[in-house]
Amino acid sequence: MNPPAETPAAADVAFISHFISAQDGLKLHVREYGRSTKARLPVVCLPGLSRNSADFHVLAMELVRSQERRVLALDYRGRGRSEHDPNPANYNPAVEAGDVMTVLTALEVDGAVFVATSRGGILTMLLATLRPSLISGAVLNDIGPVIEPAGLLRIKSYIGKAPRMNSLEQAADHLQSLFGAHFPLLDREHWLAQAQRSFQSVNGRLQPTYDLALARSLGNVPADGVLPPLWNQFEPLAAHPLLVIRGSNSDILSPATAQAMQARRKDMQILEVPDQGHPPSLDDKETIERIAAFIAACEPRRGLTALPALEEKRTFATL
Repeated sequence: MNPPAETPAAADVAFISHFISAQDGLKLHVREYGRSTKARLPVVCLPGLSRNSADFHVLAMELVRSQERRVLALDYRGRGRSEHDPNPANYNPAVEAGDVMTVLTALEVDGAVFVATSRGGILTMLLATLRPSLISGAVLNDIGPVIEPAGLLRIKSYIGKAPRMNSLEQAADHLQSLFGAHFPLLDREHWLAQAQRSFQSVNGRLQPTYDLALARSLGNVPADGVLPPLWNQFEPLAAHPLLVIRGSNSDILSPATAQAMQARRKDMQILEVPDQGHPPSLDDKETIERIAAFIAACEPRRGLTALPALEEKRTFATL
């Protein structure tokens, strides 16, 4: 299946689209913001399970503007503008981690700070084991080694379902009905923007920007939603600077898990975003400033000069 064309609003000269062949020949889409430079660490953005590279647009634009970063935002296979896989069994973390390594090799990235939402955080943990030299620092957005069953079952309940919608307004209503309780302060403009990132027009009707067969990847989730913990996958991140972001209303990353993560990583930073659920959107000023300061602080690990840290405007929580 050919990747869908981007909507006019997303087709922005601020980034370049690359299409890179995975090891099995599937075409993978990547947004590239900014320019490659040896003077600054690049940033690699990995989205959530059914999400896409457009989620990081605001953050990427600010990192280019304020820090002259090169930012790469990936679409996994079957998401965004990447091709759909004829074999849905390939929608799994092992294959997707391999895709990330293939993309970064093609784009000549040998080390980066990863900003990773949900599924992207799991992939980042895997990459820290498979190719630790790629990780110069990691921001885990609302994900940890223990995934709360209630949140996982909630996600399973809507992935792969596509109610009939004919307008962006209907799509925004649908998203607000699904997620509004966890994001009570988002206004109509935010829901419309989220709808534009989440749906595409196909034959005059809106469809999700992911392969509906992705739902099969959740087929092995048990009825109680309890998955084995990923502490062994988390441990390799001990060698890298780590910032964990948690939405205060999250039903995926609990305060208890965040506390247990910090018990293993005393130097780990935790940022709690108020009035947001799973996952925080990473587009408000305070969160962007904190992420930017963290990325700048990762520079000395590659022998580079760090940018001055931004004044912290949100309290770090020791959960």
